[in-house]
Amino acid sequence: MKKLCVAFILLFSSLSFAAGELSGPAPDFTLKSRDGKNIRLADLRGQVVMLNFWASWCGPCRQEMPILDDLAKRYGRAGFTLLGVNVEQDSSAGEKYLQDTPVNFPILWDPTSEVSKLYNIDAMPSTVMIDRDGNMRYLHRGYKPGYENDYKKQIKELIRE
Repeated sequence: MKKLCVAFILLFSSLSFAAGELSGPAPDFTLKSRDGKNIRLADLRGQVVMLNFWASWCGPCRQEMPILDDLAKRYGRAGFTLLGVNVEQDSSAGEKYLQDTPVNFPILWDPTSEVSKLYNIDAMPSTVMIDRDGNMRYLHRGYKPGYENDYKKQIKELIRE
């Protein structure tokens, strides 16, 4: 029985979980936004920030985008900022997708994957929650219906702090 328990622990400790807690300062960056302005993460200190790394070819990203737009609208006045970071080298596919599925939150272009590398992004979509002090607090890899409930809970928690 003991060997079975150890094997079970080893198996599940090696799996990558969809969501987890993070700690440490969020790496600062500046990226060009869809409207041509540069956005710097450090300038958003004092806000709860959600970074959502996405690509137009990613089905779950497409499914999640309208939900993210609703979150941005719902919590924007409470000190919450959502930034969509498109990871494609050529932004034209992302731009086309956004024409068909418009969003009101800022979209940033990361064509060299510089910011994606800073955050060790290895799944699409990936979402990082950052508290008002600029510390990474939560990471979500991928998207499945229902993850938005976790997002809402974490946003409310971080806003209240």
